[in-house]
Amino acid sequence: MKKYIVIGVIVALVLIIFVSGRSTYNSMVTLDQDVEQAWGKVQVQYQRRLDLIPNMVETVKGYAAHESTTYENVTKARAGLTDAYNEANGLKEATPDQPQTFDKYNQAQQELNRALSIYVNAVREAYPDLKADTQFANLQTVLEGTENRIATERGRYTEVVKEYNVKVKRFPANIWAGIFGFSAKPQFQADAAAATAPKVQF
Repeated sequence: MKKYIVIGVIVALVLIIFVSGRSTYNSMVTLDQDVEQAWGKVQVQYQRRLDLIPNMVETVKGYAAHESTTYENVTKARAGLTDAYNEANGLKEATPDQPQTFDKYNQAQQELNRALSIYVNAVREAYPDLKADTQFANLQTVLEGTENRIATERGRYTEVVKEYNVKVKRFPANIWAGIFGFSAKPQFQADAAAATAPKVQF
């Protein structure tokens, strides 16, 4: 009789462990996919900004081609913007599962944000009448909207990562996380300058 009781207890424990492990694994997979989806949306908005910047540069160049004297500061600012653009564009395949690349990508996007702000300020000082150009006005409106979307999607990513990280760090789920290979995801590390979107307004 005791033998069957022991076997029954062992079977019950195995079932409990199996059910607990399966449930925890499935929830971690779901949260992991939520993080990937949220990051994908952030990248979409980053790409949107990358696509708009060349249009903005070309619009300013076309408008100001005849003013070589005031064009110098804008050209210098554009060079900085181009470098930042190339750096960010070169790291666009970064994912939260690659912490070092992810950090570099985040820093590159912050630098691009600062360079864009410097460029816009240089344009504003050199060509105050550019605000009357319909094409540029539409472009700056879309760019402002993109900055707002970036902030929104980054906020959503932060919330999803927080939920995921809490799951994989809490006991006893952290045991299963270690067994199944789930690790904490990195959060954005924004500096004070990156917290404010560039004002593309003339």
